[in-house]
Amino acid sequence: MTYVIHAYDYPDSLDKRMAVRPDHLDYVRKLKANDQFILGGALLDEAGQMMGSMLMLTLDTDDQLQDYLRTDPYIVQGVWEKIDVKPFRQAEV
Repeated sequence: MTYVIHAYDYPDSLDKRMAVRPDHLDYVRKLKANDQFILGGALLDEAGQMMGSMLMLTLDTDDQLQDYLRTDPYIVQGVWEKIDVKPFRQAEV
């Protein structure tokens, strides 16, 4: 199943985000090496500052999704305040 994840940072957490970012990117690289990461990047506010993230992941089971939600460094280290996960099906056009 493919999922789109929108995750929004806690207010005033840019310094924490930047400190945790190398660990988060290393984590995402592992997902990519396992063909689980499709696309992702930072969500920006009106001033162009990072205020969250969007990821598109392919995961085989709900257990893999739950494992991701327990282990991403941005989650573990308290960067993201709100996380919205939705199943996604790409349109064939």
